[in-house]
Amino acid sequence: MTPLRWLYLALAVWGAIHPMAYFIAWFQGNGWSLSAMIDAWYVNDATTGLTWDLTIAAITLTIWIIAEVAVRRNWSALIAIPATFGIGVSCGLPLYLFLRARPIA
Repeated sequence: MTPLRWLYLALAVWGAIHPMAYFIAWFQGNGWSLSAMIDAWYVNDATTGLTWDLTIAAITLTIWIIAEVAVRRNWSALIAIPATFGIGVSCGLPLYLFLRARPIA
């Protein structure tokens, strides 16, 4: 495996663990309500802007993944879509790049 693929994998793991630590801490302090967390994403203009920024990036990444999978037939790369929406762009993007950089037989 190339050093670049190792870097993508390390970033995907970091992008899964680091943000999730904050989400879990928030849930533990505020109750396990997903609707309350979504409300917290819109408490001020700064968080609303960041929420929309990440939402647009996630949608764009999803379109890119689907378009490339349709051409490259790298079906395993589709796992980056639920990673993007279930964990975040910080995990989904480097995970997709890791899977995309794999040699295709």
